[in-house]
Amino acid sequence: MPASASLPRRAAAEFTGTAALLVIVVGSGIQAAALSRDTGVALLANAAASAIGLGLIITLFGPLSGAHLNPVVTLVSWWTRRSGGEGLTGRAAAVYAAAQTVGAVAGAVLAEVMFGRAPGAFAVQAKDGAHLLVGEVVATAGLVLVIQGLGRIGRPRLVPAAVAGYIAAAIWFTSSGSFANPAGTVGRAFSDSFTGIAPASVPGFVAAQLVGGGLGLALSLVLYGREKARNAEVTPINAAYRAAS
Repeated sequence: MPASASLPRRAAAEFTGTAALLVIVVGSGIQAAALSRDTGVALLANAAASAIGLGLIITLFGPLSGAHLNPVVTLVSWWTRRSGGEGLTGRAAAVYAAAQTVGAVAGAVLAEVMFGRAPGAFAVQAKDGAHLLVGEVVATAGLVLVIQGLGRIGRPRLVPAAVAGYIAAAIWFTSSGSFANPAGTVGRAFSDSFTGIAPASVPGFVAAQLVGGGLGLALSLVLYGREKARNAEVTPINAAYRAAS
């Protein structure tokens, strides 16, 4: 269960889970683009594979680390604990974020190798413009609100399916394609493919994601109020697994 797993073990779960997520996102993007010349069909296939894979990864790694897979989710957990609720310590949050970022890069590179592409090539697809940054703010705020909201209304067991469904929808309804993950954004810069993002566009996206994370947390506080602390290392995304133990 998450509360008893050592920090190295939880970090390994975050590394592996985030790497697997990027293999799915990047790999399905490469495959979709190769099989279809229709961008809409390729996006639909990529969104479906990403959502299904994300739900499975959260279900599998949730009992170990909470399956954050995303520095924004981790930072929200840390901030919630600082405010008297449940979440991660500062040290654990830093370790999680590092593991997620390294895992994301490893996953993107692995996807490139798996499809016979030369690893190490940076993406050239620029994603510039204020409208795309607004899209990232919206996408990330919604993600945090889904996770925090379900935890605060006592339905954390719905998180895997709800997060997967939200991401599938947000890939379509946001202008940016819903990266909504700083680690994933960095990782996708290492893939010059359908799902890639040019390194120069990464800082803007990450900044927008951090703003979105703060907005999502603020909305959850306004809508659901503050939660009371019970365990420093429990978060809404892993509370379901603790409750089932």
